[in-house]
Amino acid sequence: MSVTSAATTGPAGPAPTSDEASAAPGPPGRRAYGWGPLLLRLHFYAGVLVAPFLVVAALTGLAYTITPQLDAMVYGTELRAESDGRSARPVSEQVAAAVAAHPEGTLATVTPGEQGKTTEVVFDMPDLGEKQHTVYVDPYTGQVKGQLTTWFGSTPLQTWLDDLHRNLHLGAVGRHYSELAASWLWIIALGGLALWWRRQRGSRGRARRLLLPDLAARKGVRRTRGWHASTGVWLLVGLLILSATGLTWSRYAGAHFGSALDTLDARRPVLSTALTGAPGPDSGSGHHGGPTGGTSVDPATVDEVLRVARAEGLDGPVEVGPPADASSAWAVTQVDDVWPVRKDAVAVDPAAGTVVSRNDYADWPVLAKLSSLGVQAHMGVLFGPANQILLAVLALGLLCVIFWGYRMWWQRRPTRGDRRAVVGAPPVARGAWWRLPAWAIVVGLPVVFLLGWAMPLFGVTLLGFLVVDLVVAAARRRRRPDTPIPTSPAPAGS
Repeated sequence: MSVTSAATTGPAGPAPTSDEASAAPGPPGRRAYGWGPLLLRLHFYAGVLVAPFLVVAALTGLAYTITPQLDAMVYGTELRAESDGRSARPVSEQVAAAVAAHPEGTLATVTPGEQGKTTEVVFDMPDLGEKQHTVYVDPYTGQVKGQLTTWFGSTPLQTWLDDLHRNLHLGAVGRHYSELAASWLWIIALGGLALWWRRQRGSRGRARRLLLPDLAARKGVRRTRGWHASTGVWLLVGLLILSATGLTWSRYAGAHFGSALDTLDARRPVLSTALTGAPGPDSGSGHHGGPTGGTSVDPATVDEVLRVARAEGLDGPVEVGPPADASSAWAVTQVDDVWPVRKDAVAVDPAAGTVVSRNDYADWPVLAKLSSLGVQAHMGVLFGPANQILLAVLALGLLCVIFWGYRMWWQRRPTRGDRRAVVGAPPVARGAWWRLPAWAIVVGLPVVFLLGWAMPLFGVTLLGFLVVDLVVAAARRRRRPDTPIPTSPAPAGS
């Protein structure tokens, strides 16, 4: 996926492929040809220069996939509770125990424990910013098992790995790396597929050749290219999903995506918690979703709120948010992110024992559903352990594809005594974009500008690739001013 080879290295250097031959500069003047040479050169540059960012994203993402298991080992005392045949205590008793153990702060949310999990009672702390304190209570004994500083429900370890994957612990500046990787991943993947498809056209058994490496090929760049390309084909759909979902919460492209959702009125619905019927505070804000509350409340009220919500059909894991003020209702939201997801929400007036408003997941706009499902899949939650395994396979597969790409670059290096080089040269002569048909340039430029606006880091780096290409070409012309324009592809290393 990172680099596409030209041909098998021989004693006199690599032999040109059909793509390279079609890209060869001809007589002076402009001569049009197809998209293949341009895709090949772009795939090469993007692979060589963007692959390091993809490696970091794959390694940090691979570490994040095992956070549930790591949490179980590191925070087992806080997170797990055994029933031993006992029934759960009233949630109000559990909240009262948490408040007694953590008198400072404001009650934010309560997630009743079930299926071997402790009850999570979350407190907002003014000095923690987005982070909160979570007190973990054994639902069967009512005893406090510990407390942690959390971020939207994530443990300290999970938060640390999340920050590592998103921004390398460098804050806003570090987010550029992950956005750059996500912006180019889908382009590299689709470009590689197009190049591999072109290479196999006219060959017998194209489907098999696309999906399986040619093990009969002699050792060298041909065999490496087979592994590189066929593995990329198998990973394609997963990589496209990772790229798209990663972009949705990136710094610049994510902001444009959010604006598009607003324009299309495709955000997840806001649950009205106002007792008067006016729109209340958003109960679905936050990086991982879930209601936000914040006022002094009577813990005993939680039991009645839960009773009403359960009677309304909100089964499974739920999160309870206290009212923001005296004129607001409690919010109860399903937080089951495992397929089939459950995300219905109701606003409850405990004094009257009634539901004042309701949002059903079935009524969400399609884009809001897809965005939410994509985020959960990207985080390895949507399909449980199978999702984690799939993400690990994608990360390891991507690392292999990148390794084989760099290996091809090294295998294509000139080996003759007078032309030795550390790595191979770009596989296509410069100026491929200028030799496109006129109609392709007219149509393609607006598309490129649109993509550059939607994904600014893609646009900036694409311009950078072009500038680097032109500067290197100018420098070589100055070093070899008398070299005539070649009529066939230059050997690797030129």
